Amino acid sequence: MSAVLEQIKETLMKGKANDVKTLVQQALNENIGAAEILNNGLLSGMGIIGERFKKNEVYVPEVLIAARAMKAGMEILKPALAAAKVEPRGVVVIGTVKGDLHDIGKNLVGMMLEGGGFKVVDGGVNVEAGKFIELARAHNASLIGVSALLTTTMTNMKEVVDVLKHSDLAGKVKLIIGGAPVTQAFCDEIGADGYAPDAASAADLAKKLG
Repeated sequence: MSAVLEQIKETLMKGKANDVKTLVQQALNENIGAAEILNNGLLSGMGIIGERFKKNEVYVPEVLIAARAMKAGMEILKPALAAAKVEPRGVVVIGTVKGDLHDIGKNLVGMMLEGGGFKVVDGGVNVEAGKFIELARAHNASLIGVSALLTTTMTNMKEVVDVLKHSDLAGKVKLIIGGAPVTQAFCDEIGADGYAPDAASAADLAKKLG
């Protein structure tokens, strides 16, 4: 593998956004393909951060700065990806369920999904069940990710499952859930397609389902 791709990966993991930008430009100048820079540089580094996060070897601040560095690199790479017609792995709509205003976990999931090569459409917080479906339809998403941090709001996840099941997207779009009070048992009970205990696992689950 090219030395510059290895440098992109290492620099991203350290969260050095400006250096990542410079190195991505350098890789483009060396005529390395946009998809290769994305997969073997940016996504590769973010994947390692995701694995370390799952093992508690790094924590939220490290993930945030690595994700910021990845975004900086993507700014430089986006025109080249578009020119090379490199498609994202898929589109995922994410949001925090109706009645819940927590967004740190959701934002982390969004970063991990982007780090996994997905295009992320963030519906924000306090999202009505119907809004998830509208966004999925508008953006041709294959997955919906719903977050809740309170036991009182996680029950609203069932409404999202039910609305999806009775919509034209039933069977086409998968729904995954997560958040502090959420469990696999609750996921099974409400009929969601998958549950992830943390942001890195959510990205892995999306790769399996999406």
